[in-house]
Amino acid sequence: MIANIEANPDPTAIPIWPIGSADLAAWQADRPDIMTAWCESSGFTAEAGKYVLLPGESGDLAGVLLGLGEGGAQTRDYWAFGTLAKGLPAGNYRIEGELTTAQADLAALAWAQAGYRFDRYRGGDDEGEGGVARLCLPENADAKALAGAVKGGFLARDLINTPASDMGPQELADAALALAGEFGGTGEVIVGDDLLAANYPAIHAVGRASTRAPRLIDLRWGPADAPRLILVGKGVCFDTGGLDLKPAAGMLKMKKDMGGAATVLGLAAMIMSAELHLSLRVLIPAVENAVGGNAYRPGDILDTRKGLTVEVGNTDAEGRIVLCDALAEADADDPELIIDIATLTGAARVALGPDLPAIFTGSDELAAALQQAGQELDDPTWRLPLFAPYAERLKSKVADYNNVSEGPFAGAVTAALFLQAFVSDPSRWLHMDSYGWNDKDRPGRPAGGEGLAMRALFAVIRQRFQ
Repeated sequence: MIANIEANPDPTAIPIWPIGSADLAAWQADRPDIMTAWCESSGFTAEAGKYVLLPGESGDLAGVLLGLGEGGAQTRDYWAFGTLAKGLPAGNYRIEGELTTAQADLAALAWAQAGYRFDRYRGGDDEGEGGVARLCLPENADAKALAGAVKGGFLARDLINTPASDMGPQELADAALALAGEFGGTGEVIVGDDLLAANYPAIHAVGRASTRAPRLIDLRWGPADAPRLILVGKGVCFDTGGLDLKPAAGMLKMKKDMGGAATVLGLAAMIMSAELHLSLRVLIPAVENAVGGNAYRPGDILDTRKGLTVEVGNTDAEGRIVLCDALAEADADDPELIIDIATLTGAARVALGPDLPAIFTGSDELAAALQQAGQELDDPTWRLPLFAPYAERLKSKVADYNNVSEGPFAGAVTAALFLQAFVSDPSRWLHMDSYGWNDKDRPGRPAGGEGLAMRALFAVIRQRFQ
């Protein structure tokens, strides 16, 4: 199943007692004196994420006390189980006490994700040879959903963490096709100048300067007569900024500019693992935004699949250009729902920070459902407005649109408004502007690539299509 999760019950497993600060005294009153004394001498107060190993009468490890912090059950931090997964001695562990399904799922997910390692380029095992701490799957946890979340999450992380030297458009396409094949899906890839023949001119324009040809990845899975969902992911495998070149510091993390593509592939893995009854299509425009003699230029006017023309105000706003062709194709396929995910704007990070993806949609119901799912699963998003008056800022004197607005304000909003022009019904469309990265290690959420809000999106999709 999962390397550090034990699927079968183990009555000999070492118990873990998750405890809030307010319940600590009552817990101690029912335990042997040696446990209480050890707990007190260790200064354990059930602070969130802190834990203490409790000795038995013979000096063996009798159990683990894990702090969940202050407040009621709804505010306690079950991500803290990720701390245990990395800190406990090898062996099997089980959770004592009753958990809700949501609590059990999050505890198991935190533990499982703490076991993630990106070791493709490392020669040794920095975890040692002593084995791993394994958690017996909590009684109320959804094993199938956990397996899907871990598969999808690890896939997204691996794709984002791989440097661009080994994760160009072709390698991204290979990974996508492998995923589709694993679940009995199909895939097609349109490469290089064939994009022009197939009427994807904007994707071609952005990617043509790279020695690695641009392409459109097109995956399909599920019965054709089922309700249809299309996922669109920005697959800019490296972004130099093009002729509007980024400074060196701005390029350091640009291997993650295909984080939208990685996230939709992780989400697709969750959907296919769960065998949801829907017809799934995944579209990924995969390019490298490079500098070359044939690079697209500021001031160029680009054709698009929808027939609209776009003046290039900045070559570093390439994500929305490649997405517009993919969104036009998705919209023409007339699905029930289109979700696009992209590491699109720094403006969204300025507004909401790295851990809270911005969402835009014309559907209040869809936005509310995603907000609720994010709260329940601790996988949050935040809605920003498709403020129609700001569309004026995208006007061009020589084309239908400019790809950037004048002035420094509301960059995430104007980017979303640009994309909205390529879908006919915004009420069946959701755009997510994601960072795609964890800047620091947190319990159950290792630093590096991250498919943000993937679990919340999956919950909304499952509810909507089942």
